[in-house]
Amino acid sequence: MDLRQLRHLVALADYRSFGRAAEAINLSQPAFSRSIQTLERDLDCALVERSSREFRLTGQGELVLQHARRLLAGSQALHNELTQYNGLTGGELYFGSGPYPAQLLVPEALAQFIQAHPAIRTRFQLGDWEQLALWLREQQIEFLVADARYFTGDPQYQVQLLRPRSGRFFCRVDHPLADRENLSLRALLDYAVVGTRIPPMIRKILADVQGEPDFNPSVECAQFDAICRVVMRSDAVGIATLEALAEMVDQGLIRLLDFADIPRDDPGLQLHYGIVSRVGYSLTPAALAMVEAIMQVDQRLLAVNQT
Repeated sequence: MDLRQLRHLVALADYRSFGRAAEAINLSQPAFSRSIQTLERDLDCALVERSSREFRLTGQGELVLQHARRLLAGSQALHNELTQYNGLTGGELYFGSGPYPAQLLVPEALAQFIQAHPAIRTRFQLGDWEQLALWLREQQIEFLVADARYFTGDPQYQVQLLRPRSGRFFCRVDHPLADRENLSLRALLDYAVVGTRIPPMIRKILADVQGEPDFNPSVECAQFDAICRVVMRSDAVGIATLEALAEMVDQGLIRLLDFADIPRDDPGLQLHYGIVSRVGYSLTPAALAMVEAIMQVDQRLLAVNQT
């Protein structure tokens, strides 16, 4: 067993086809198939269910895949640290972000980072907290930026807290609710709500205020631009961070909704941003530089909001 064979198994799992996986790694299909067969022989187990019409890994195949991803991630981490040992002149950086930090904080910090370190190949992956936690455990990302309440208190995670963010409901300027006074949250029952996955603790507060068993968006989407586009072209009401909406409000493109039964300053309705990494795993120099950029931008955005 070697890393090359493990890369082939990961490609096979990702593309779910021997032909597509072989093409993706620029290898002939017969040579790719032989590599998988050799891996099966070396491990003395079947990795792929060949009797099934649909592609499917065996139980042993799924187990080997999990370890393969970790081993490859560890190999890449070692390569990155050695490459960056004497300065950020090369290497890669992989990190993750929740949908809300990805609206403004992460792009602003990433722009600052690549301006200072253009030689670093960077990729940030967008997902909800469950997907981000999985990527972090599998070492596919070095750290993540998301609501830290999911991770605070868990001994396997290290959390650097950032500023909490307030969320707001918004609609197009000529929406039926735009100029209505003394709105109650129950008014939203007549309209679709579009947003990202809402943290359970915020859902509970909103559900209690609305007098419903739960509060969930009618349309769940991780892309802020898509949420805004839907809101601008329908009677749907969106939900996002006030920070991300500020520019559109200033341009007169959207209207923020105020509800008489929701206090704006309720800390339970705020998103508690944090930078999360795994205890016992040191960050590469590139990751440390990106974390520093995020913290600097976090403070800069605070100064802008206070002016």
